[in-house]
Amino acid sequence: MPGYCGEGAVLKKGLFLKNAVILTATGLLLRAVGMLFRIYIAGRIGDEGMGLYQLIFTLYNLMVTLASAGTSVAVTRMTADWLARGDKSPRALCARLLWYALATGCGAGVLQFLLAGPASRLWLGDARAALSLRLLAPSLPAIAVGAALRGYFMARRNVSSPSRSQLFEQAVRIAVVALLIDRALPMGVAYGCAAVVIGNTVSELFSCLYLLISWRRDLRQFAGKPERENDRLPSGYAGIVAPITATRGIGSLLVTVENVLVPGRLAVFCGSQSTALAQFGQLKGMAMPVLFFPFSFLATLSTLLLPEIAEAHSAGRQERLRALVARTIRITAVLSVLVGGLFATFSAELGQLLYQSQEIGFYIGVLGPLMPFLYLESMVDGILKGVGQQLATFRYSLCDSGLRILLVLLLVPRFGMKGFLFMMLCSNLFTSLLNLHRLLWFTEMPVAWGGWVFKPLAAALAGWVACRFVFYPLAGAALGTAARTVCGALVMAGVYLVFLWLCGGISREDLAAFKRTKA
Repeated sequence: MPGYCGEGAVLKKGLFLKNAVILTATGLLLRAVGMLFRIYIAGRIGDEGMGLYQLIFTLYNLMVTLASAGTSVAVTRMTADWLARGDKSPRALCARLLWYALATGCGAGVLQFLLAGPASRLWLGDARAALSLRLLAPSLPAIAVGAALRGYFMARRNVSSPSRSQLFEQAVRIAVVALLIDRALPMGVAYGCAAVVIGNTVSELFSCLYLLISWRRDLRQFAGKPERENDRLPSGYAGIVAPITATRGIGSLLVTVENVLVPGRLAVFCGSQSTALAQFGQLKGMAMPVLFFPFSFLATLSTLLLPEIAEAHSAGRQERLRALVARTIRITAVLSVLVGGLFATFSAELGQLLYQSQEIGFYIGVLGPLMPFLYLESMVDGILKGVGQQLATFRYSLCDSGLRILLVLLLVPRFGMKGFLFMMLCSNLFTSLLNLHRLLWFTEMPVAWGGWVFKPLAAALAGWVACRFVFYPLAGAALGTAARTVCGALVMAGVYLVFLWLCGGISREDLAAFKRTKA
């Protein structure tokens, strides 16, 4: 028996690492392709089109939350519990769960279709959004059913099928948009956005179909085994889905209100709805995806370390918990300060290379120094939820949304986009510091000012000096913009990491963690 248990532990660890690798690789690939695809779309439909596109998805994302929030979690929990009770087929259980998800998705789809016209005119303030909202409505049932199927595969410890479905979905989306967009653009921006959202709807339908086929194949492993439905299924399902939908729905509603207010308040400052939409699209649809792309690498860290943090908390191992949290914050600080320094240094070049736009370069340069706070907020939020502090993060999120809406109403009509950028600065400082304070209080950890703040900042300054005053005068003039940007970024990153290593900002434990990730 001891040998068997050891073998089972090894197999379990191997499965975890395999799933982590699949999720990480899929996430990196999807983010890279998604960013390039967004650059392509922006080049086709323009700044105003991207603003309208973001406005459309503001309402659509709220409906997605209503259609599918909590579905994946509920199906995962109930399927895992069912499988743990005995050797019975989950076919009947999962079939009922899929019907529940389909009903929720259809309800959200019908609601969006009926409200598309009134919501576009009265809430979004742009009647051109109605067509795209109607075209997106059929995707909501597919999203809800797809969320349920992903929950089933998570309960089965199978991440390969959902990962392949996401890759298939992205491929279909790109193909459909590339096929339609040139035909739609001559008819106007509204039809250009419609071509893009058709790609979204078709890809969601195909992704759902792929998951359904994979689910049917997976159920063959239970052939010949007894089936029995759970009589308490409706109440159990609702008990999981309802609170998650309520909390996420409130948060999504507040985000929707903010995003709806911004173009209107910008129009008051600019005197033009078209200009306001263009600025909104440049920031939210073009600059922000670039700024958040490097977070994919920190997502790898969270995939591997957050389960260990949750396990240490559950086992009451406080020293282990504090060590893991300290390492996570230190690595997040090291990577995010480097990323922020690179964005601040090469913002103009990135705006020109990616979008041929000085305005987007300006947004990247202004928001680049905020990256340590943005990335830290995301990581700390995940840690707090892993140790049972999700109610605190929810309260902070509500307060943050209220602050953002108030500042949008007060600042944006008077100062335009500068007021909105100042609002983002205040908001991210507010939430990141609140979350960090909660985490430090919960774990009884002191702030490691040297490793988290001073050493990364000093290393970033050293890298910037080496790039601007050594590399650029010696070799910068002989290179084109793209080559100069890439080489300069490599020089800055190299000096940054060497400086950190020499001053002890990177420990041997950090290097060991990176080696385990590579392995």
